Order: sequence, then C-alpha cells, then structure tokens
Amino acid sequence: MTSLTVPELSVVVPVKNEAENILPLLDEIHMALQGKVEFEVVYVDDGSDDATFQVLDQAKAVHPRLKVVRHKTSCGQSQAVATGVRFASGKLIGTLDGDGQNDPADLPAMLAHWRSQPDHVRAGLMVTGWRANRRDDGIRRLSSKLANAIRSKLLKDRTPDSGSGIKLLPRDLFLDLPRFDHMHRFMAALVIRSGGSVEVVKVNHRPRERGTSKYGVWNRLWVGIVDLFGVMWLMRRARNPVVETLD
Repeated sequence: MTSLTVPELSVVVPVKNEAENILPLLDEIHMALQGKVEFEVVYVDDGSDDATFQVLDQAKAVHPRLKVVRHKTSCGQSQAVATGVRFASGKLIGTLDGDGQNDPADLPAMLAHWRSQPDHVRAGLMVTGWRANRRDDGIRRLSSKLANAIRSKLLKDRTPDSGSGIKLLPRDLFLDLPRFDHMHRFMAALVIRSGGSVEVVKVNHRPRERGTSKYGVWNRLWVGIVDLFGVMWLMRRARNPVVETLD
C-alpha cells in the first residue's frame, strides 16, 4: 500500500503493556491480509508503562502500514478502540485484542462474509467472532458462558460470544454507536439497537503465550452487571426513523 492508497480495511488493536506481543501479532496480521485487501493497522497504546510504545515506534520502520496512537494515561479498552477507529482511514474496521489470542487468519473469511451481503445490508452489518473452543482456564470459560447466557436473554442480541475481540464492521456504523466504558462487550446489542444486524462466524482462539491478562473474573463481573442494565435502558429507548426526502 502506497501513502496515496486509501485502505479498505483498518485493523484496530488496543494494547496496554503488551510489548512482547506487538511484533508477532503484527507479522501475523500482515501475513493474513497481504494480497487480499488494501489495509492498514492502527495500534492504540492505552497508557502502557512497559516498552510497548517503544516497540511500536521501532515497528513502524518494518511495517509501513502501521499507525501508532497513544493515550498518555489509561482510558480502558473501549476508549482505545474508539480512538483507533477515529484515527483509521479505512471504510471498514477490523478489531483484534492485542494479547495474541485472536487469530488474524480469521479476518479474510470475515471480510468475505461481509462482502457477500447485499449493499443495503452491508452498511449496517457487523460480523463478529465466536470463540467456540476457548483456550482459557475453566473458571474463565464458565463465567463467560454464564455471562453470555444472561446477556443474550436480557438484550436479545442473538450473539453467543459478545466478549470476542475480533469483529468487522463499517467505520460509519461504529461511529454512530453510543460510546461508554466497556461498550466493546455490548457492540452486538448496540448495532441491533441502531437498526443494523449481526452475523456470527466461528473463529480460532489461542492460549496466551506472552504477557499477563489485564482482566480477572471478578473485576469484569461487577462492572458487567452495571453496564448490562445501562444497555437495557438504551435498548428500550432506541428510535430508528425511516427517513424520506423530497427530490
């Protein structure tokens, strides 16, 4: 991709203290997408206090498609994703977690699925990954299964795995969604609330090989309960007008 080429796809990767995972994941993203789509990669360093920003700065010399944005202080994953989307150039956004557990090799199939839909569907369509075979410990898998079941029943978002970090959707669609802390876990419901649709595809999930998880079972449980009721409030108050104009 030359500097004058506008990418179709921007891959947004939020990271905090993931210095060891930067280069391996960048290499995988390029191998997965090279020759399949014009793309760029937007990394957002969410206030890391390790060598993450330095590694990203050095990586720009090797990966010219890489953009790097930094939060001076940590604002959370949802805001990091939103910042990445704001700085992205592509009309499509793909998101990946920065810990290497999402597999970039799944992105081409998700892109093909999105492209296969009619024009009027694509504008409001998010394709989201389902980690059907999660490579996490038993407690985390059980808590996630329970949380997804409760969320799906209350929000009716028809999504078995809302916490999956790998997603693909139009940039304009994302920018129209309400934004708040932890909103990345409710994007399926928010897309449906906006009048859009969600398609689920099975994706690979890998064990974390480097670094340390930023999330535990309990620190996600309590904020998740509060956020769930907030999203229910938003869903009940959604209005999607059918707009007509005079020619």
